[in-house]
Amino acid sequence: MPRLHPSALCLALPLLLAACGRPDAGPPAPRPVLVQAAAPSGQTATVYTGEVRARHETDLAFRVGGKLVARLVDAGARVERGTALARLDPADLELAARSARAQVASAESELATAEAEQGRYADLLAKRFVSQAAYDAKNHAFRAARARLDQALAQAAVSGNQAGYGTLVADQAGVVTGVLAEAGQVVAAGQPVLRLARPDELEVAIAVPESRLAEVKANPAFTIGLWARPELQFRGSLRELSPAADPATRTYAARIRIAEPGPEVQIGMTARVALGGSVPGGAIVVPLTAVVDQGQGPAVWIVEGGKVKRRPVQVVRFREDGAELAGGVQPGEQVVVAGGLKLVPDQAVTPQTATPPEQQK
Repeated sequence: MPRLHPSALCLALPLLLAACGRPDAGPPAPRPVLVQAAAPSGQTATVYTGEVRARHETDLAFRVGGKLVARLVDAGARVERGTALARLDPADLELAARSARAQVASAESELATAEAEQGRYADLLAKRFVSQAAYDAKNHAFRAARARLDQALAQAAVSGNQAGYGTLVADQAGVVTGVLAEAGQVVAAGQPVLRLARPDELEVAIAVPESRLAEVKANPAFTIGLWARPELQFRGSLRELSPAADPATRTYAARIRIAEPGPEVQIGMTARVALGGSVPGGAIVVPLTAVVDQGQGPAVWIVEGGKVKRRPVQVVRFREDGAELAGGVQPGEQVVVAGGLKLVPDQAVTPQTATPPEQQK
């Protein structure tokens, strides 16, 4: 039996000891991933996110200018018809009304004097003590004084109304949805101060892309859901569609009327408007995050038997609620919607079902 050299024994001994002391690491733990079932496009509706708005909204303003000294309501306040909302500094308005009343008193005094002169000259004309021309002059002065009194009375009425315009009142019952001026600010006549909405007719304001205009116009009915109350659904119909695109977003503003809204529907709530958006050809819809591209083209990860497999796909189009695929995925297959960029083929995973969008808060 050959004998090993002492130096070889010295080199082999640490390797043997290290091999004996190293434990078996075993297979890596499965990676948790979020999955969601692929669905045919005919079962997935096109969804728009919008805001609940009142059909009738009015910007309230003072009829006269002045300094805003008091704002009596805040945003969200419910007011009745005739409720005082804000007040201007009444000093200048009261002075104008007082000046108009003084002008009325002066005009009344001038009229009394002119009337007396006209009466005296009428008696003198009857006795042939004055000429007809002198009487006509006094008669014209009397008529002018009466006209000046009428003018002063009209101006006094206007000044009195303007003094009343110093208090902004609600012309109808509604909800204050916006505050556009604060106390201490000098406002001009007609400058909006508050925004008042009538809650009797509610609708959802959405933005429609140019590629979906025909679909929205042809859709006979809509389903409206509230983000805060996903268990509630309401019927809706298209009331208004803007004929021109917004210059900033290049989308078309649309208003979806809510049929029979309940007390749960409040102005300003976030709402989802769904309409049928099926595309012929058997396309499959998956969440947008499920489609990954690692330099080999678009693909998705499918969970089968606790492992993931890469499936190349062809994207038909991207839409608001997901990506439409022409092939590569079958309805009902579990598609990874989060964590796909860190996966490798045949990697063990622990699938966890993702919460559907309509139940997310």
